[in-house]
Amino acid sequence: MNLAHTVFEPSGVAPHPTVIALHGWGASAFDLLGLAPHLAGGRFLVLCPQGDVAVPIAPQMNGYGWFPLTMGAPPDPSAIQAALDSLDTFIHGAVRRYPIDERKLALLGFSQGGVMAYALTLRNAKRFAALAALSSWLPPAMVEHAPGGTLEHLPVLVQHGTRDELIEAARGRSSVEALRELKAAVVYREYEMGHEINAASLGDLSSFLQEKVISPIV
Repeated sequence: MNLAHTVFEPSGVAPHPTVIALHGWGASAFDLLGLAPHLAGGRFLVLCPQGDVAVPIAPQMNGYGWFPLTMGAPPDPSAIQAALDSLDTFIHGAVRRYPIDERKLALLGFSQGGVMAYALTLRNAKRFAALAALSSWLPPAMVEHAPGGTLEHLPVLVQHGTRDELIEAARGRSSVEALRELKAAVVYREYEMGHEINAASLGDLSSFLQEKVISPIV
């Protein structure tokens, strides 16, 4: 497959409900894997791909990102496009390689990974059963180029910390308004935390995925 990744494969009969989890800036494919046993009691197959952009975080040590960040400048659209193409290729390969239930495929993104999750969903919302964006933001430029009603009825969970020092909670709230304009079925939760995932937010995330992906009411 085209991207380095980690995987948590649950017990039980395949194919499995699946979460593709996209890490934030400076993290790696291992960053979100620890969530897997806590999502619906470990019932999800969880795939954590790793971005291709090397991010120096210590001498002789790199983290990774999905597209370069430049202080005070907007992201390069061509870099985001390249990362999206790479993730599309990864998802197609994952469906062939792993026992994924394509009817129960969800996206999860933290911070910069949430931007990628938003963008992937705007490309093809019908591919995904749900979206969770944690401590992230939906860039207005992405919304401007999204066709009307693209996310109609898609279950979306947006979580943000009121003390987030990297991405202000106001940006999460603005994202929610944009999602509602796109007719997504949004649940928004704020927590007394910083740029992180805490026990309360993890519990709500697990419940959301259980309700919307494993046992949806249709």
